[in-house]
Amino acid sequence: MLKAVTVIFLLLTAVGGAGELAFPIERHELGNGLMVLLIPDRSAPTITVQVWYRTGSKNERPGITGISHLFEHMMFKGSANFPKDKFDRLVYGNGGINNAWTSFDNTTYYEVMPSDKLDIAIALEADRSRNLKINAENLASERNVVINERLWRYDNSPFGAMYEMLFNNAFIAHPYRWLPIGFRSDIDNIELEECLDYYRTHYAPNNSFLVIAGDFDPGAAMRSVKKHYGKIRPEEPPPPVTTVEPEQKGEKRIDFHKVAQLPAIFAGYKIPEGSHPDIFPLRVAGKVLFDGESSRLYHRLVYTEQKALFVEGAAMVTEDPNLFYVAAQAVPGADMEEIKKAINEEIDRLKAEPISDRELQKAKNQMETDFINRLQSNEGRAEEVGSFEIDTGDYTNIYSYPDKIQAVTADDVMKVVNEYLTDRGRTVINLIPEQPAAPPAAETAQ
Repeated sequence: MLKAVTVIFLLLTAVGGAGELAFPIERHELGNGLMVLLIPDRSAPTITVQVWYRTGSKNERPGITGISHLFEHMMFKGSANFPKDKFDRLVYGNGGINNAWTSFDNTTYYEVMPSDKLDIAIALEADRSRNLKINAENLASERNVVINERLWRYDNSPFGAMYEMLFNNAFIAHPYRWLPIGFRSDIDNIELEECLDYYRTHYAPNNSFLVIAGDFDPGAAMRSVKKHYGKIRPEEPPPPVTTVEPEQKGEKRIDFHKVAQLPAIFAGYKIPEGSHPDIFPLRVAGKVLFDGESSRLYHRLVYTEQKALFVEGAAMVTEDPNLFYVAAQAVPGADMEEIKKAINEEIDRLKAEPISDRELQKAKNQMETDFINRLQSNEGRAEEVGSFEIDTGDYTNIYSYPDKIQAVTADDVMKVVNEYLTDRGRTVINLIPEQPAAPPAAETAQ
């Protein structure tokens, strides 16, 4: 049975005269706890179906880190009702695409298909949420795929390795300490029974929600959802993550020696969770410092002084407190210490000098425009709605986002930069380039 129906309309007026964007969001809930968010839009004959599981690397523990990402791969191995070749044929053969991603707080799967294939997309997702083919053979094959992905993205990549090192050291208690890719030793040793238990609990309907956007009739969509999901029983929910990261009371500096051509830096400052009001001025600060060629640090280090190949940063928005990160790499011959000094100077300038009205409004307008642009497609709308639900705990926070961005003042930015971007709460990873080891000398012929 359906528990609840809520319809809310989001009306946005894009800055700079880009026009209006308005769409309804209907909320339904099945008796088994599955929430369904419907975003109808008849402007193009396509639909997007996204399934958001409230499980990511945050919900893991030492010994099974990486299992959420491993399941992202396992979910494409097919089920008893829809073996892999049939699953692929139904999606691609009907002109659709599908993919997935794993993050700290969620694992999300999606299809984009012609609008008359909505029932197929829902049937495929409902079936693999309970009937996935989990066996030793599939586990072994996907384990190898994930190991190779880890080697490519992290172990053999200076920047991937630095990024992982930042989180490994910035957090000491909270499970954001490990990335969704997981530790290699855990990936090697995750057992089949652990996979079966994880799947049963974390992929239950009461631990997930659907977002459907595009050209469909809401009544017909809910009949399809009820047909395919309605008989799936709920499970005992997984335990909540209650660990609170202790206050950091001093800067952490790590010299990270790795084969690389040029020195670089990754730094992270502790900031609050995505639902906290300080996230808005922190995001504005990130925009002012890093986003675009006219941003303060890009313009200074890359364009004017030409000391850095790149410089970037932003406030990370997640369910629990995370990091405001900074990254930069030196050009050949540049002094990395001068780059770090420039980064610190620009952050300190934000602490001491109010942003001009013009620069502040420019940053806020860019953020609002970026937001509206992401809402232009079915996929973008569904992803934004799902992200607000995960990152802030309530998808309806999407409605107030533009107003809260525009309400940020120069004083707000000064306040949060002074409060959070401090040496005491900072973790710094310094990349110290090393040369690859020389190949072993060939043996002298006898």
